[in-house]
Amino acid sequence: MVDFILIVVLAAIIGGIILYLYRAKKRGETCIGCPHAKKCGGHCSGSDYKPRRKKLHHVKYQKIFQVEGMHCEHCKSRVEEAVGDIKGVAGKVNLKQGLLTVSYAEDAADDVIKARIERAGYHVV
Repeated sequence: MVDFILIVVLAAIIGGIILYLYRAKKRGETCIGCPHAKKCGGHCSGSDYKPRRKKLHHVKYQKIFQVEGMHCEHCKSRVEEAVGDIKGVAGKVNLKQGLLTVSYAEDAADDVIKARIERAGYHVV
């Protein structure tokens, strides 16, 4: 009888965990169980993830953009990677100030950069 009760309790716990994970993934959370999930909507860095860094060999000029909606390291990485996917452009985020410094090795339209940032889920002021 004790074994049966123990199995039922364990099954209930495992079932609750599976249900929680399913619902979190359905909401699009990437760092489930993170203490900052309420602040950043479950999209902060809770792992050893290292974002792709893009180095430009020759920088012609730089521009600074104010970006709203970044709350954590994962947000920072998403914005930097979104900008880094543009040919000839690299970005570096100052999370505390909400600033994105874009370095240009080739000419790129501001509208393209803004569109990439907004597609990643953030707002350029």
